[in-house]
Amino acid sequence: MNVANKKTVKDICFEGKKALVRCDFNVPLKDGVITNDKRIVAALPTIRYLMEHGAAVILCSHLGRPKGEWLPEYSLAPVAKRLSELLGVPVRMSKDVIGEDAHAISASIKPGEIALLENLRYYKAETDNDPAFAKELASLADIYVNDAFGTAHRAHASTAGVADYLPAVCGFLIQKEIEVLGKALNNPVRPFVAVLGGAKVSDKIGVITNLLDKVDTLIVGGAMSYTFQKARGGTVGTSPCEDDKLDLARELLAKAEKKGVRFLLPVDNVVTETYDENAAYQVVPSMAIPDGWMGMDIGPKTIKLFSDALKGAGTVVWNGPMGVFEFDAFAKGTYAIAQAVADTGAVSIIGGGDSVAAVTKLGFADKMTHISTGGGASLEFLEGKELPGIAALNEK
Repeated sequence: MNVANKKTVKDICFEGKKALVRCDFNVPLKDGVITNDKRIVAALPTIRYLMEHGAAVILCSHLGRPKGEWLPEYSLAPVAKRLSELLGVPVRMSKDVIGEDAHAISASIKPGEIALLENLRYYKAETDNDPAFAKELASLADIYVNDAFGTAHRAHASTAGVADYLPAVCGFLIQKEIEVLGKALNNPVRPFVAVLGGAKVSDKIGVITNLLDKVDTLIVGGAMSYTFQKARGGTVGTSPCEDDKLDLARELLAKAEKKGVRFLLPVDNVVTETYDENAAYQVVPSMAIPDGWMGMDIGPKTIKLFSDALKGAGTVVWNGPMGVFEFDAFAKGTYAIAQAVADTGAVSIIGGGDSVAAVTKLGFADKMTHISTGGGASLEFLEGKELPGIAALNEK
């Protein structure tokens, strides 16, 4: 997917125009209070640019999965309040998305002013990418700006459909994602090392297949590593393992060998008899996890093996933790890899919700070159798939 030639907000004149901006304001809420506003803060550069360049700004986003129902706990009202605080200007909030209120606010909003539509997913037509809904949404504005990388892999009305009816460009957030991820895949500083973790091989088949054509070293840890260990003839105890993917795992290992890609798997694991933060644990060889025991983290020898493989890397892409990092006792492997990635001085790209949560929780977020704002979108990008929300944008 050639994404470098997509138009951005800088390629278009916004003076006196109404801009419909798709943001990712899918923020965590507790009792109606936002517990983390990073996604709102990430959208500010694009919003400010549009306001400063004479646009009347109409923002839209989803929040959670109300599945077409008007559930008050999914209202974007807390987002409007936080946006107003961050921008220092009032943010008008409409009670609907394509109804009377949205049309009235959109008609009356002036250059430099800002409005926020209610939750897009209150309408089933949004996720269905209903053309009538997309056309009605597009009728509120003159230009469409997509700045929601987190939903760029979804062909929804607000991410792809509206681009059929308006000039469509990307904001600064999507532009950065495209540039950083695109360069890593197409013109990486070498050696290029990918670190993959997380639960399932099946979730990452496309990523592994695509990366084997691009990387110098592929490191696999986390729960998905047990499927590879079993495929190599090891015993994995009660560790998560996809028995229906063993042949595929063998094929991927053979492909790596044929291509001369160094494919590293754990050599030792921290194991417990129960999935419990306070469970007694031992360290065993990865190929010989005893019956009744499950892997919870990579062991000390593996930490050294993986950390050494990261030394001197030019580009690192990391997607997925090395163990059950939510439990402090089993976060050592993920912590050590985060430290090793931070120490490389490489272009480091963290993609996927769990890896982002891990580096943030462990205090390494500011040491990484780029933390992707879209888990599923960054995964599909790494697979080499076309993302509908980016494909829909106008070419330069």
